[in-house]
Amino acid sequence: MLLDGKTIMITGCSSGIGAAAARLFAAEGANVVLMARREERLRALAQEIADEGSEALVAAGDVSRTDDVDRAVTAAVERFGRLDAAFNNAGWASVGRLLHETDDADFDRVMDVNVRGVWNCLRRQIPAMLADGRGGSIVNVSSVAGVQAPGSGAPYVAAKHAVLGLTRAAAAEYGERGVRVNALVMGSVRTELMDQVLDKAPELEHAFVHRSVQKRMAAPREAAEAAAWLCSDRASFVTGAAMAVDGGWTAA
Repeated sequence: MLLDGKTIMITGCSSGIGAAAARLFAAEGANVVLMARREERLRALAQEIADEGSEALVAAGDVSRTDDVDRAVTAAVERFGRLDAAFNNAGWASVGRLLHETDDADFDRVMDVNVRGVWNCLRRQIPAMLADGRGGSIVNVSSVAGVQAPGSGAPYVAAKHAVLGLTRAAAAEYGERGVRVNALVMGSVRTELMDQVLDKAPELEHAFVHRSVQKRMAAPREAAEAAAWLCSDRASFVTGAAMAVDGGWTAA
């Protein structure tokens, strides 16, 4: 199997891409460590994975809180012996307001989850992967908003650009020590967060679909498949990459 025997931490996995990744990674042989704020959803997901014969550890918490990330990484290593990979998927978006109309609370939340969350995870996942000299693989979730300004709201555009910067910096610093760090440049995905965005700004749906060459949104599983490959040994010579998983949005 693609991820046989690996221990992989997944953030933002109470729904959407993260939940799809948890199911897929487990089916591909991984032990999965589930982190998100909604513990009851994580427990239901963990039970579903256990019923299929795989192992899932619930480590509920908020990626913007250093102590919560510490606990999740520590729990992963204590339970499974080491951390082989991580999929830093937790995110938050704010749309529908011009930059000068966006308040500090909106800006802070978007930055805390998307940037500080990835920062907190990298700072704790990397030492765990370096501990036994075997390295590992980390996949961060960016967006087409990390390379363009597609109307997603200025804080989100800034945050997803920052995720790519953190990804490239970490890849450069730890490549010789066996830690690969890559990012997904995600297009529009039909998730719970996307539904919330479109509830507030339904006029954006046409733009989100029209800009894709495939003229559709991705299913969460399609994003998870790309992350699974990057976490696997089959992507052993891939690091520092911003992999477009966007239906051709950034190509055309």
